[in-house]
Amino acid sequence: MRIPFPERISLTGTVLFALFLCTMQQLQGTDPIFSMCCFLFIIVATLAFNLAGGFTRPSGSYVFFYAVLGVIVGICWKAILGERADSNLRSPLLTIQVFLGGICSMWLAVFISRRLTTKKPLLGNFVTDENMQNATIGLLVIGLTISVLLIVFPTGSGSVLSALTQINRFLPLAVILGTVHTIRKSGGTRSISLPVIIAGFFVFAIGVLSFSKEGMFTPFVCWLFAAGSQRYKLTNYQVIGAVVFVIVMFVYLVPYSQYGKGVNREDVTFAGQLALASRLLDDIDNVRDQSNQETEDAYQSNVQHYFNSSQGFFDRLQMLSVDDVLLDDTEQEGPFGYSPIILGFQNLVPRVFFPNKPSINFGNLYAHQLGGLDDDDYTTGISFSPSGEAYHIDKWVGVLILEPALLILLFTLFDSLCGDVRKSPWGLLMIAYFSHIAPEGMLGSVIYALGFLSFSLVIAAISAAYIAPIVGSLVAGPENRGLRRGRLIASIPGRKTT
Repeated sequence: MRIPFPERISLTGTVLFALFLCTMQQLQGTDPIFSMCCFLFIIVATLAFNLAGGFTRPSGSYVFFYAVLGVIVGICWKAILGERADSNLRSPLLTIQVFLGGICSMWLAVFISRRLTTKKPLLGNFVTDENMQNATIGLLVIGLTISVLLIVFPTGSGSVLSALTQINRFLPLAVILGTVHTIRKSGGTRSISLPVIIAGFFVFAIGVLSFSKEGMFTPFVCWLFAAGSQRYKLTNYQVIGAVVFVIVMFVYLVPYSQYGKGVNREDVTFAGQLALASRLLDDIDNVRDQSNQETEDAYQSNVQHYFNSSQGFFDRLQMLSVDDVLLDDTEQEGPFGYSPIILGFQNLVPRVFFPNKPSINFGNLYAHQLGGLDDDDYTTGISFSPSGEAYHIDKWVGVLILEPALLILLFTLFDSLCGDVRKSPWGLLMIAYFSHIAPEGMLGSVIYALGFLSFSLVIAAISAAYIAPIVGSLVAGPENRGLRRGRLIASIPGRKTT
């Protein structure tokens, strides 16, 4: 089975699927207007994805993850459960209309950015097949060194190490480059090498210690998209292994992450984190049971939810119920204003030039506004979709003007930097990050991506091109530049050869 990496999705198939889903919703008693908005959302999302070039461009991946993880998985799972799609929402029609407006804004942003994007990628093929192996090893060494320094030494605000934290994308990029190189070198027979294993394991381990689902999933996501971009064919054993990994993640490590974030931690040193993680992992079955019980208790306490009963990880694969609370509050209390956007751009100024730069966490502020956090909790943040925050800032002006304006900048910038991700690996790194920030990163993550994320991408690309190969050659010696080619196609009988 080849890993799917679609450039476009059949519009005919999409229409049939959307009609079938809407029919199911009507049989289950969903409001016809809600169902029509769901139908239009799926169609516009497909048009925007295809116009962007599918997964071959970072913009296409942003559209995909926003649509699928924000809305489509949720409404499909509701239909499978036999529940009305508009149930358990305070303002169901407003919520689905905001998401429909958001996907229309994305289609507009793709349409305009396609005309602004440079024809040739600005980063181009900085790394070639000939130096990709040493570049991978060099990125691994650099990434490990920075990660160890961040563990050993404190990272105060404005320090050099704090700045390195913002640009440290070297290990995920090592996974991507190593996977692409291994597939090309082996002629498609292998996708994993020792540098890929080391880099992926270290990123995964940091995710486990910090109770970060994003960190734990990042190595797998980087490998998956890198292999998909090369049309890698999975063996039966690899398919089984991938399924087992995902099951273990969902059954054990996702509840572990959720529970670990809620544990009161006075010792935030690395040793303290390691001790806590070890204690929870040693009792992983009990941790999973307690986490699941807390989720079930939240449902029984009428905490805002989308499904009639707890659905485990599926509860997190939709943003409808989360945004619904914020949108309903906006209707009751009025728009929040543009301070999140202003402070978001101010936050891009390095602290060395802005010593008194405020720390911003609007996910935490909105959660306090909605009454979802204790008064003394200033660290926990609730994630909302970009469209949900846009409406909260300035209602429909935010959704139809502010949101597409920011997305035009985002799509133009990263499509211009990366180009076709099948030819250069930089866009694959962005796809991995967009899989997280597109559905639940709010507009603040768009602004962050325009600044720190784009800068870290450029630094990583330049390092991979000019520094990492030198470091890799010092560690591993001169690179073997031979690539295995696939079996040659037999010549056509009767054709003259020269």
